[in-house]
Amino acid sequence: MFMLANVFRAVALRAFAMVLFLMLFVKVFAGDTATIVFTGDILLDRGVRQRIATSGVEALFSESVDSVFGLADVVVGNLECPATKIKEPVFKRFVFRGEPEWLEALRRHGFTHLNMANNHSIDQGREGLMDTRKNIELAGMTPIGAGRNMAEASVPVVLTTSPRKVYLFASLRLPLENMAYLTDRPCVSQESMDTLVSRIERLRREEPESYIIVSLHWGVEHRLVPQPSQIEKARRLVDAGADCLVCHHTHTLQTVENYRGRRIYYSIGNFIFDQRKPINTRACMVKLRIYSSGSDVETIPVEIEHCRPSVVEK
Repeated sequence: MFMLANVFRAVALRAFAMVLFLMLFVKVFAGDTATIVFTGDILLDRGVRQRIATSGVEALFSESVDSVFGLADVVVGNLECPATKIKEPVFKRFVFRGEPEWLEALRRHGFTHLNMANNHSIDQGREGLMDTRKNIELAGMTPIGAGRNMAEASVPVVLTTSPRKVYLFASLRLPLENMAYLTDRPCVSQESMDTLVSRIERLRREEPESYIIVSLHWGVEHRLVPQPSQIEKARRLVDAGADCLVCHHTHTLQTVENYRGRRIYYSIGNFIFDQRKPINTRACMVKLRIYSSGSDVETIPVEIEHCRPSVVEK
């Protein structure tokens, strides 16, 4: 009986040791990778507003997208409208406004950061811009690319520090309609390309181990290929030290280029959006896995139907 008890004790100790080993393994290696997902344009007005009115905000999310978000540490979307109760529309052709309470659904489904460096964040004026920034924070997310002045709006955001620092530079590369370029007033990030390049070069020198992502809002709408000037600028940013470019604005899925071992997504298209033409409903998400001494990039095809994106099975 004594020998049998010793056997049971030994088995129990080995099992306990195995559990501790597995827990340590998961802790060490799970923390050795950061998973970051980027999505395209998120509109909370026009047809999307109608969809929410008839089916609720939850109707904008699919199980396939939730499953991708659920495995990510960071999810970044491009918020293509102000989310504010302020109604001070700028005089322009397309003017949007979403309800701030809808932001909570974005956070609940996994979004952690919302990019505001686009041509619709100012649709309800400078006060609407700053109110949206505040509402994003109140919903538990981090706003990117907007601030009380150009210096603040253009500060790169640290998406994660583990297993190494990952920076995101966001910039609008288009002129704003009926909105003066005032660097000392509330605005979106819209600094010159030369300044953006020099800041990336400086960061690369100071923190050579960091991973640098650039997100530009640019290009010609409804086109499937970038302009030659975009290609030149994108490559210039990679030469300066950018590791990956994930861009948008055209409402289409454009060319994906590998340049010097770096991925350039010229436009990843829409995400939560109301456009119905096939050219506008095909898009992608970009999933980055960042390791302590490497990275990989995955393109996840998306199809949008009734304003709701779903992952396309390969």
